[in-house]
Amino acid sequence: MQILVFGAGAVGSLIGGLLARTHAVTLVGRDSHMRVCEANGLDIRGEITEHQTLSGTTTQTGHEADIALITVKTFDTMDACTALNSCEIDTVCSLQNGLTESTLATELNAPVVAGTCRYGALQPRPGVVKCTGQGKTVFGGYTERAGAAAECVHRAFREAGIHSSIADDIRTQQWEKLAINAGMNATTALARVKNGVLANGTGNELAQAVTAEAVTVAQAVGVDLSLSDVTHELDTTITQTAANRSSMLVDVSNDGPTEVDAINGAIVQHAAEHDIDAPRNETLWRLLTLWERNHH
Repeated sequence: MQILVFGAGAVGSLIGGLLARTHAVTLVGRDSHMRVCEANGLDIRGEITEHQTLSGTTTQTGHEADIALITVKTFDTMDACTALNSCEIDTVCSLQNGLTESTLATELNAPVVAGTCRYGALQPRPGVVKCTGQGKTVFGGYTERAGAAAECVHRAFREAGIHSSIADDIRTQQWEKLAINAGMNATTALARVKNGVLANGTGNELAQAVTAEAVTVAQAVGVDLSLSDVTHELDTTITQTAANRSSMLVDVSNDGPTEVDAINGAIVQHAAEHDIDAPRNETLWRLLTLWERNHH
C-alpha cells in the first residue's frame, strides 16, 4: 500500500518506519529530519532496532495514498486538513492525542478511522528515531461506512508486523487514552519530571485524581469506562514509561505550544456541557494555558 504519514515527528516517524517494512511510505515533516530520511532512510533504535528505506518530504500537498496517517499535534489539525484536501487519499486515520476525529470528518471527504497508539518515541537527531515503548494500537471506524476503512488500516499494520486490533467501540479506547494522558501529561509538564515520578506519593495521587475526573466525564457523555480499569492502566503506563518524558513535558522544555487544550481542556469543556465539575483538570489546563501565553 501507499501510506502517507502526515506530521512525522517521533511517533509518526516510528510508525512510518515500521510500516515501511512492507509498504511504500512517505513521511511529511520538518526539513532537516525529512532531508536525511529521503537521502539515507530512517534508523530505528531503542526497543526496536532496524533501518528502513522510505521517502521524506516537507511538501504537504499533492500526494496520493491509500492511507494517510495523521500524527500532527492537535493544534495543527486544521492546517493538515487544508493540505490533505489537495491530496488523493482513500482513507484517513488519526493517531493523534485528543478527540480530533470530528474535525477530520467535517473537513475531509475520505472515510475517517479513529486510532489510538501507545508507542513511545524520541527523535534524538535527524534521520533517527528511538522506540521507548511498545503498546497497543487500536482502530475503529469513526464516520459512517468507515468500518471497511478501519479493516484496511488494521490489515496494513498487521502486514508490517505491528500488533493492532479493531475495537467495537473506538470511543472507549479514545477516552481511556485521553484520561491517562490527562493524568500524566500536564502533571509532568508543570512539575518538570519524568513519568516515573508519578508512580507513588503525591504525584500518583494527583495523576489518579485527574484521571478519575476524566472517567466521570466520559461516563457522562455515554462512554462505558471502568474507573478501576483505567486507573490500573494509568499505573501500568507510568511504570512502563518511567524513564520517559511525556510529550507535553518535551513541548514545555522546548518552549513550544502544548496539547493541553485538546486533553485537559477538552475534559473541562465536556464536563461543563454536562454540569460536572472537573477542578483538577481545570487547574492544570489554566496553569499551562497561562504558561503558554507568556512564552509565545
